[in-house]
Amino acid sequence: MVNDPLGDLIARIRNAGMRKRSKVLTPASRMRERVLEVLLAEGYIRGYGLIQEPGAFPQFEVELKYFDGEPVIAEINRVSKPGRRVYASIADLKPVKNGLGISILSTPKGVMSDSAARTANVGGEVLCQVY
Repeated sequence: MVNDPLGDLIARIRNAGMRKRSKVLTPASRMRERVLEVLLAEGYIRGYGLIQEPGAFPQFEVELKYFDGEPVIAEINRVSKPGRRVYASIADLKPVKNGLGISILSTPKGVMSDSAARTANVGGEVLCQVY
């Protein structure tokens, strides 16, 4: 059993990128799907799909994106952890790597990137940072 499903997703993506894998499998959940939607919208992954085999738990197959042989996701870090939740208002959201990266937030209006949260004028829990 995984205590931190989002941390597990982040570790799988990071490990697959280091090993230059084109795809990675991760158990399916709604939170993971929302985070993958943000990564897809921001251009950090090529895509993802749901794989359902009879008698097995559903999984997402995440297709990683590479540029000149290097992974587009150079670093992905979990910010808010089960032992220490990190919340931020709009005023507290700082640009990641001078605007080259994004923060993914869980807000009352759904999971979104920091730029979308500024546009919607909502703060929330900072799930992870990607650059």
